[in-house]
Amino acid sequence: MIPISGCIISFNEEDRIADCIRSLSFCQEILVLDSESTDRTREIATSLGARVEVHPFLGHRDQKQLAVDRASYDWIFSLDADERVSAELLPEIRAMQEGGAGSCVGYSMPRKNRYLGRWMKHGLFWPDRKLRCFDRRHCRWGGTDPHDRVEPEAQAEIGQWHGVITHDSYRTFAEHRSTVDRFAAIAAEAMWQEGRRASPLSPWTRALGAWIKALGPKLAWMDGWRGLLAAWMSARYNFVRYRSLRRIAKEESP
Repeated sequence: MIPISGCIISFNEEDRIADCIRSLSFCQEILVLDSESTDRTREIATSLGARVEVHPFLGHRDQKQLAVDRASYDWIFSLDADERVSAELLPEIRAMQEGGAGSCVGYSMPRKNRYLGRWMKHGLFWPDRKLRCFDRRHCRWGGTDPHDRVEPEAQAEIGQWHGVITHDSYRTFAEHRSTVDRFAAIAAEAMWQEGRRASPLSPWTRALGAWIKALGPKLAWMDGWRGLLAAWMSARYNFVRYRSLRRIAKEESP
């Protein structure tokens, strides 16, 4: 039997943390690394048997890696507090635990997103495959905030599961818009630190490119008004990100 540590980072998730923890019932340990919540998140997590630790927020990537580093077992299943392991995914996980991973150092799975009350089947929301079950000896959290991702070693073998993790992406449209603007500002700062720059046309061309990708190859319009709204917000994210990058450049120029 391969033991797995479930890792969750949290901040003020009292309305969602319980279902997230319950969905990790196959784990031999559940670690919640909390960023100083002011609601009942830690109390609820503790009552459900999770090991709760507190650490100031380091950024999405580094906070998730810290949780991985503090886990008891080498195999990790990482979830955000608004994500769940579905019933259809459980048999695949348990088969790996009981039969071994072979040469695989991790497994990816589709993420099924619910947006404003409806499961999305097209656009940038699907299939949204994520690597969330992995051996920390061969994989670690990488990417650029706020777009973290698990990165395996070069040439490492990653298996694919068919069952999904589910994601209740935003409670309201207002939350979606505020998150988009906040994430765009974080991403622009990271891009500036990496030495990336933007032309005057970049906000417009990047936004248009995101809009075309969502509506064209990804068929976002087939999800109705929610699909169109999600595509528009993807375009907005890219516009704000590159506009913010230009603003930083102006502020930093001598």
